[in-house]
Amino acid sequence: MAETDTQREAVLTAVERVTDRIAEEKGHLTDLDSAIGDADHGANLDRGFGKALAAVEDSEDDPAEIVKTVGVTLVSAVGGASGPLYGGSIMTASQELEGGITADSSVAFAEAYLKKVKDRGGARIGDKTMVDALTPAVHTYKKSIEEDELSPVTALSKAVDAAERGVRFTTPIRANKGRASYLGWRSVGHPDPGATSTLYIMEELLAVASEYCEGDVETDAEADQSPEETPGEGAE
Repeated sequence: MAETDTQREAVLTAVERVTDRIAEEKGHLTDLDSAIGDADHGANLDRGFGKALAAVEDSEDDPAEIVKTVGVTLVSAVGGASGPLYGGSIMTASQELEGGITADSSVAFAEAYLKKVKDRGGARIGDKTMVDALTPAVHTYKKSIEEDELSPVTALSKAVDAAERGVRFTTPIRANKGRASYLGWRSVGHPDPGATSTLYIMEELLAVASEYCEGDVETDAEADQSPEETPGEGAE
């Protein structure tokens, strides 16, 4: 995508698709969070993205400003830790898109988002949080573009696969962060809600990118496995 109007349309479509997906999965996310959290993850994200969509719908702003507005809205509308983690991290990372959405700026956005999530939550891989899905996804995306020279959509497909593996990884491990950590070994056997919602968001971003990017793309690519990309690094 090169033209601002096309990029704006793609970003607005992505916000709409993510909002719809979170609304669709609200009950499931609530069930996951009921098992190891406050049972409000689905409702909080649903409310936040609903308000974010309303805030940017029909916006004429540039893509970076639209993404920033989504982040600002999530911070104000989403309760608990999710507001700062999702919204605050989006706000910070949106700066990387100010020159437009390119392969390089999308990598910078992903890295900035991950860094802010880790800084705010203090989590690392193996703590049973959204970081377990984000870290391998971002590492895979960066490697696929910068080293393997794949198209952004194929790289994003590999990142989604890595995130999915990260979600599966959270199921058998004990939580070390957040409300789930209070349960001790009782948190074992449940996938992390934040990692799961992160995967849903990435899946919708991939679907939209596949529609707006030109050329042949591989959208069912599997992520390569390497030490820095494998969930479990640093786990006790």
